[in-house]
Amino acid sequence: MMSSAPLAPVRRRRVFYIPGYDPFHPRRYRELYRSEGREQARLSGYALDLKARTGAEGYGWHVTAEIDGQPVETEFEVLVWSDIVRDSMATSILATYLQLIRTAWIYIASGALWRLMRLRQGPVIAALYPVFLLLVQLLVALGLGAGLAWVLGQLGTGPMIWAAQILVGLGAAALLLRGFKRLDNKLFAYYLMHDYAHSAALRGQNAPELEARIARFTKTLSTALAAGEVEEVLVVGHSSGAHIGVSVLADLLHQGLPDNCPTLSFLSLGQVVPMVAFLPHADRLRRDLREMSEQRDIPWFDVTAPGDGCAFALCDPVAVSGVARAAQRWPVVFSAAFTQSLSPARWQELKRRYFRLHFQYLCAFDAPKDYDYFQITAGPLTLGERYKDRAPSPSRLTKPVNRYTSVEPR
Repeated sequence: MMSSAPLAPVRRRRVFYIPGYDPFHPRRYRELYRSEGREQARLSGYALDLKARTGAEGYGWHVTAEIDGQPVETEFEVLVWSDIVRDSMATSILATYLQLIRTAWIYIASGALWRLMRLRQGPVIAALYPVFLLLVQLLVALGLGAGLAWVLGQLGTGPMIWAAQILVGLGAAALLLRGFKRLDNKLFAYYLMHDYAHSAALRGQNAPELEARIARFTKTLSTALAAGEVEEVLVVGHSSGAHIGVSVLADLLHQGLPDNCPTLSFLSLGQVVPMVAFLPHADRLRRDLREMSEQRDIPWFDVTAPGDGCAFALCDPVAVSGVARAAQRWPVVFSAAFTQSLSPARWQELKRRYFRLHFQYLCAFDAPKDYDYFQITAGPLTLGERYKDRAPSPSRLTKPVNRYTSVEPR
């Protein structure tokens, strides 16, 4: 059935935000929305206020806005999977290097790496960055250990010296590696390695704990739709949260949407879908991509930007994954146009801060064009109404390059 389109401006909305691979507490997103929303409201001349949400399950916040003269109340809820992320990151240094070997082998042996390189260079470089940096750290640590062992060797020979050389050499290398790991809040090598390892662990198949969380998210959305208390339910998936959102909404469609439910919309931001969809066992995700691309109930808009080196910018996630058919209608792919929407000074400040730019979709723009995260999430138009005349970007990539196109879940 079709979601019923509202006959009047949106007065009430529920937003369900699915983060990417992020181990932090969801209050991080509340404070980001608070500060950046206040700044965007100042720049764009509308009113927006945020307060903590009370008396409800889950973690979220309440937004009151007046945009284009229309008052709107929005309830935000973060669909949390950060505990799964933290568990996947709770590994030793040795285990991380074993992950590096296994993950590199999966992407290389499957051919996924070479095909991803035919899309955008940025996310592939981002994927190779932790491999390169972790190997450099290992070589420096081993070099230090070997150097100290050599110095000890100049003191003499014999079993005691040899034992001391081994102990001192290995100990120094281990201490330096620990030091490098403590700096990872600035280097992001371990963080990114764990991210790619998590996606590749089952060669694109969801881990059981993630499948269980997707089922929980689906139930949460179904309950919100059945309540019928708002004009729009908007799902926002950022980074890895985009492909989780695809599967949640596909599962929801399998169950069937409630009668007379609010408009249901999907906004994917900074997506990295090909990193998973190009793996051999990602049949479930490819099926969900195809079904979401052909359905009529949920308008889906995909926003990226060439300035974001961590996303597959302007890559149609369905088409490049090789599962698009003639019936494809979604997503509408377009750019947030960082270089045009940020002032020259602001762009110069941010353009080398790659990780920060990956979150720019959730932040204020000096001169937003037709993408304004806060008007989308707190304004009086549904996502479909806002972009009903928006044509896809003519520079988007739609050529199928994926080797694996099966859509039957294992």
